[in-house]
Amino acid sequence: MASPTDTIAPAKGASNLMGLRTLGGHALTLAIVTPLVSGVLLVVYAWLLAQTLGRTIEDGESLAAVMGLIGAMAVIILARAVLGMIGEQAGTIGAQAIKKSLRDRLFSHLLAQRHALGLKPASGAVAAALIDQVDGLENFFARYLPAMIAAAILPVAFAVVLFPIDWVVALLFLFTAPLIPVFMALAGWGAQAATDRQANALSRLSAHFADRLRGLLTLKLFGREADAINDVHAASEALRRRTNAVLRIAFLSSAILEFFAALGVAGVALYVGLTYLGFLGINPGLTLSAGLLALIMAPEVYAPLRQLAAHYHDRATARSALAEIGSLVAAPDALQSADLAPPAAAGKPAAGLTINGLTVQTALGTPILNALDLDLPPSKTLAIMGPSGIGKSTLARAITRLIPFDGAIGLDGRPVADWSEPDLRGALAFIAQKPRIFTGTIAENIGFADPLANRAAIASAADRALVTAFATALPDGLDTLVGEGGYGLSGGQIQRIGLARLFLTDPALIILDEPTAHLDPETEAQVLDQVFAFAAGRTLIILTHSATVAARADSVLRMAGGKLLATPHRAKPSASRREDRA
Repeated sequence: MASPTDTIAPAKGASNLMGLRTLGGHALTLAIVTPLVSGVLLVVYAWLLAQTLGRTIEDGESLAAVMGLIGAMAVIILARAVLGMIGEQAGTIGAQAIKKSLRDRLFSHLLAQRHALGLKPASGAVAAALIDQVDGLENFFARYLPAMIAAAILPVAFAVVLFPIDWVVALLFLFTAPLIPVFMALAGWGAQAATDRQANALSRLSAHFADRLRGLLTLKLFGREADAINDVHAASEALRRRTNAVLRIAFLSSAILEFFAALGVAGVALYVGLTYLGFLGINPGLTLSAGLLALIMAPEVYAPLRQLAAHYHDRATARSALAEIGSLVAAPDALQSADLAPPAAAGKPAAGLTINGLTVQTALGTPILNALDLDLPPSKTLAIMGPSGIGKSTLARAITRLIPFDGAIGLDGRPVADWSEPDLRGALAFIAQKPRIFTGTIAENIGFADPLANRAAIASAADRALVTAFATALPDGLDTLVGEGGYGLSGGQIQRIGLARLFLTDPALIILDEPTAHLDPETEAQVLDQVFAFAAGRTLIILTHSATVAARADSVLRMAGGKLLATPHRAKPSASRREDRA
């Protein structure tokens, strides 16, 4: 299998596309072979048809005498139709496999980038690459590649078959057929340049539109929405003009093919006709069956070339799409298959955390965290308190390497910048204040933390997070469908589904951002019991504004002015004291 490095780097052009073909598996191989087998059957069919017509017209045989030939032709027609359907379906399956593999590698690469969730690359460009540009590769593998191989082999093979029958016809095929790819290649140079411009314009339009949509509120506040609309209109108009340029060149390549194909067929017909009339003495013994075979095969010699021309622009589209994908992937080496491996397990049961001079600023330069320091030993629990908006969530995102920062953050004695993305995600568990809920069942949303988790593990996690407590009252229990963003669930139910994901992980460091903000006191106490039991032997950081939650931690710090300050901390309440208060 070609390495991702070889198949993504934009500088290698068409060779990268051919390198990706191995990802199509046996299905793509079948799509390539079926046209060749169909071509062999075509020669047999043409010979049977020529024999049938020759024997009935020239030799005067009855229809019954050639009924066996007619039956064989019917079988070949049916077989070629079946081969055509199999080849088309196999090509689609192979192309889909290539697209899936490429999307997996691209997505893993984007997640592995340190600032993949920032503004670079633009979200519109990322969406265009993952969806539009990858889709642009499908027709190359499903249609162009089989057509290209058939066009390279079948015309020459047909000419070789006809050579013993009539060498003049064979030479005519060998002379005219190669001219078609030559002139199509000349037109293809222009098509490639136009398609490159069109693909680049599509990516810029996607990024432009997504950026304007993201900043729509700001644009309206400053009264610049009309300018944004004009910008999008201008970008879309430029894309329209470039698309029309690609179509003009595609029509030109088709016209070149039809001209030479018509010239070749007319040449064969003229030669056969003049030979029968006696004006040419090159092959005076040309029989009716041989002449009919040459005439029947003449259009078929150019049929693979016609098929190639019909999909020739798919090659330019695919190359441009791959170049756009390559421009998004600044470091192709990052797409090695190792990036697709599951997160590695943490090397230790707990990891210490050290932070020195951590500084995070807004886009305008206002500090959120200002030279913050922290030294948290392994297996300790820390509560960080502070009002909403003080920077607690920013601290969590910096520790988890989701936002850029200045300063040094070390996990288990290693800078987080040195951790590979899979290893870091395996060592960290971060439950945000507003867990993301996707359209699907409750069980599927919990299992999002571990796609390999079985039903029993998901049910156990649901029990520990008290999700089962409310799910049993729903129509389908854990299999109840919920809407995007948790539509149909309360804030506390969403919070518990997010916490249930924690119990499917095996982290060395746990960071919880306001884990009980939407829970009533009784449910909060039960959930915290489960969380702290799970965190035993691990390092735990809880970001909260609740003194009740903070009281359970080994130590408490308060955030103010972008720094962490010591605060008086009373002893953690025991289980019996909690029961007494209850």
